[in-house]
Amino acid sequence: MTGIDYSQKIPNNVDLAGDKRLQRALEAWQPNYLEWWAQMGPTDFNTKDIYLRTAINVGAEGWAHFGYVKMPDYRWGIFLAPQEEGRTVGFGDHFGQPAWQQVPGEYRNWLRRLIVTQADTEPASVEQQRLLGHTAPSLYDLRNLFQVNVEEGRHLWAMVYLLHTYFGKDGREEAEELLHRRSGNADHPRILGTFNEPCEDWLSFFCFTMFTDRDGKFQLLALAESGFDPLSRTCRFMLTEEAHHMFVGQTGVGRVIEKTLTLMKEHPERDVRDFGAIPIEIIQKYINFWASSSTDLYGAEISSNSANFFRSGLKGRAYEEKQADHLALDQAYAFENFVDGRISKEEVPLRNAMNEVLRDEYVRDNQKGIDYWNRIAERLNSPVRFTLPHRRFNRKIGCYSSGRFHPATGELLDESTWQAHVEQWLPTAKDKAYVKSLMKPVYEKGQYASWIAAPAKGIDDKGVDYEYVKLA
Repeated sequence: MTGIDYSQKIPNNVDLAGDKRLQRALEAWQPNYLEWWAQMGPTDFNTKDIYLRTAINVGAEGWAHFGYVKMPDYRWGIFLAPQEEGRTVGFGDHFGQPAWQQVPGEYRNWLRRLIVTQADTEPASVEQQRLLGHTAPSLYDLRNLFQVNVEEGRHLWAMVYLLHTYFGKDGREEAEELLHRRSGNADHPRILGTFNEPCEDWLSFFCFTMFTDRDGKFQLLALAESGFDPLSRTCRFMLTEEAHHMFVGQTGVGRVIEKTLTLMKEHPERDVRDFGAIPIEIIQKYINFWASSSTDLYGAEISSNSANFFRSGLKGRAYEEKQADHLALDQAYAFENFVDGRISKEEVPLRNAMNEVLRDEYVRDNQKGIDYWNRIAERLNSPVRFTLPHRRFNRKIGCYSSGRFHPATGELLDESTWQAHVEQWLPTAKDKAYVKSLMKPVYEKGQYASWIAAPAKGIDDKGVDYEYVKLA
């Protein structure tokens, strides 16, 4: 079904009322979720009316409704894309076999691990961003932050449904644990490193939604290929919502760039700091940090886990239908390994390189965002150009994590050269302090902070001066 039943306590399009045991289990989890939201969400704005979109069906057209809603009243629910009749596994050892409607027993632990890891990112990002509303540069941006937050919450619901439905007691325990880990907590952190990084200013938020949510896009694309059909259907609809998150990031950084370049053009002899804007070199450093941190999210370049997930039909490649060979048995992947302080060209079995294959797609897609920002510079007749850091730069995961590499060329650097230049490449404490000093709320309709340009247009055909959040 494409329509969503909003008459139920938990909105859904999976006939939850037809499975009373599952319905009771999820309704028992619901207050725990709301308690987590009250503790770790953007709680100081819970009484405010926000102009949000809410999914009303999972079809391609007219899938969302816009209107004012208080965030605790947002109808979080369980929405799966329509089932495809006769769908088969699209890759791996089970290629061509009917897609699974139940968890294949031999792959149960692997599948649960994939679902839990994806699920953990959703509440993590809400926790990272929970205080940003206090320094929003406009009502438009405040609304976009809250839209991202409630949809990350809904994505958590999507994964919890899978855990409750298909994994029994283990799944219910995992669902509870998702509400107990905390982003950045030294004793009980979130699973993936990037989701424990502080996100304390809006330039970080825009970079996060540009780069880290783009990782989410490609992880969801790979999981949408899964032979486990409920996971595939869940991820296909999540991708519909994820697109807006990347829009927020790409255009958000773009508006910061536009404001800075406009001031540079108007006042060529002045420092943009004099006007409360963010210098180009600091913007590039933030790009370097968040792009490199998000690049780590794909894991090690060579991975037996990625091979196992592929061969078992659990996690494929993004856009698997475009591949000529869906078995990947006799192919090799060429890459530059870094071992014992040296870079060497190697070939490895393609299945073992599936993390790197997905990272390739991610890097190419990131470059489109960089190109978008450079077109802003071109439009303003500025010679400034932004660059995507080399995939080896500033890595904490994988073979490159043991070396130091130049952000532009990927050239191997010795430690002294790195230390001499790192403050030119990554945000310093002084950079972060300056950016945070600019973070003062602008809550008046149609007004925008000194460091960011107004958007080209508003949300849902509303103007850029619309009252997207009613704070009074």
